Amino acid sequence: MKKIIIVEDNKDVQEAFQLLIETQTSNYEVVNAYGTCEDAINNLEVDLPDIVLMDIDLPGMNGIEGTRNIRQTLPRTDILIISVHENSQYVFDALCAGATGYITKNSNHTQLLRALDEVSAGGAPMSTQIAKLVVKSFRRESESPLTNRETDVLNLLAEGKSYMDIADQISVSKDTVKFHIKNIYLKLQVSNKIEAVTKAKSEGFI
Repeated sequence: MKKIIIVEDNKDVQEAFQLLIETQTSNYEVVNAYGTCEDAINNLEVDLPDIVLMDIDLPGMNGIEGTRNIRQTLPRTDILIISVHENSQYVFDALCAGATGYITKNSNHTQLLRALDEVSAGGAPMSTQIAKLVVKSFRRESESPLTNRETDVLNLLAEGKSYMDIADQISVSKDTVKFHIKNIYLKLQVSNKIEAVTKAKSEGFI
């Protein structure tokens, strides 16, 4: 029987996960549940979990940093992120920190239990949307003609930001933003913002 700890500051969610695991499967035992990473880390050598269910938004140390710390202490422990976030940056930060898988909190009970089984079998479960983000990002890294900064600028353009808004957000001058946009148009062989955003989305660059 695999031992699980839950790191989730919402008591209702914490109890729901525990109830689901304990009543719907005999393969896992929830040995403890914590509201902070600090508490979980302090008890790792007592709990010795095989799997950690980890939220990201936590008081004090966040789940990504908590994942990194747990992996350093117990490198064979699998960490499954369960978060409301579907932002690619959160996903990659979590995976780079050592998370085994990443699913969203809107996943149903069956998907959560399947994810635990996948982790136990040596897999790396991800929600459908998260998997799409990963594939899209790898495609962008391998094929996009844009630099990281140009990609940031184009993403902000796609959100409807003005040149001045973009300049403020990435801490550069308005002229620098214009320079990046000019390069984006040249590289994508387009002549305006709408064409640039449309082509970049269709090609998977943003």
